[in-house]
Amino acid sequence: MKNVLVLGGTGFVGAHVCEKLIRAGLRVTVPTRRAVNARKILHLPALTVLECDVHDEAALTQAMDGVDAVVNLVAILHGSPAAFEWVHRALPEKIARACVAQGVRQLVHVSALGTDHQKPQACVSNYLRSKGEGEAALMRGLGWPQDKAADALAAVPHTGLTVLRPSVIFGAQDQFLNVFAKLQKWFPVMPLAGADAKFQPVWVEDVAAAVVQSVLRGLSGPPRWEVYELVGPQVYRLRELVQLAARLSGVAGGRGRPVIGLPRWMGKVQAAMLGLMPGKPLMSGDNLDSMQVDNVATAQFRGLTDLGVTPTALAAIAPQYLVADRSQTGLLGLRRRIR
Repeated sequence: MKNVLVLGGTGFVGAHVCEKLIRAGLRVTVPTRRAVNARKILHLPALTVLECDVHDEAALTQAMDGVDAVVNLVAILHGSPAAFEWVHRALPEKIARACVAQGVRQLVHVSALGTDHQKPQACVSNYLRSKGEGEAALMRGLGWPQDKAADALAAVPHTGLTVLRPSVIFGAQDQFLNVFAKLQKWFPVMPLAGADAKFQPVWVEDVAAAVVQSVLRGLSGPPRWEVYELVGPQVYRLRELVQLAARLSGVAGGRGRPVIGLPRWMGKVQAAMLGLMPGKPLMSGDNLDSMQVDNVATAQFRGLTDLGVTPTALAAIAPQYLVADRSQTGLLGLRRRIR
């Protein structure tokens, strides 16, 4: 049985990835600072939780001992430029060095749609810029050049690299459609920054399936460097997604609330105010900057279908969890059902 180390395995996407990896017959280890953070995946068979600080390079390298593949899902949506740098660029540098030191066969790195590994400084936000720098750091660290195909190399690196760039991810317990649905239960209108920004939402299960296929392909074939854009079949403007979330969750009898698009300067004020609220901010100025670039497929890279995954429409899935809580299905629902 092959061993996979999943960094960020305790998060929203990570839980789905762990379940699918185990269903595919792989043994999974999830490092986390505190084992209690992994409580929602502790019930999964063939899964080991390892208390470990992945930012500690020595501990990270040790965690990769005997590992065949690594999946990196660690990311933040909000923070200072230094925080983005620490998580999105410095950590990938450490991951690359650890993979080389331990002879890891395959690395799957989940990045973001809209970034650019060749010109990261041209990206419009700290989030996208640091994501691009992280991709470039992985390529350098593993020995993959940024501007050449793998088959053009004289000596192919030992560790294959698959970079996955998803659009905004939706699914039960997401912090996207669920948040907009809840907000509209309280407010009669929805003032919205970036209302006309375009997204191509992708289902969390499709992202997880893409990760698993990338792992399996990397373990069964020669090392390769690949980039995939993970998107759903339909493009939406942000205002349409907000209205859809309200209608499906029954706000105002299913009519939803009026959405008022804010000019950019007012959006900046709204984002700044939301950023000052306690807890995780709903939006930041950096998020608004990111929305200057449409979050849709560019057609420069391959997509879900090239990994054998048929993209699932948001309209087919969102009603299942916005209308009612359907989170009790599958292995992930087992622990909740038996509590």
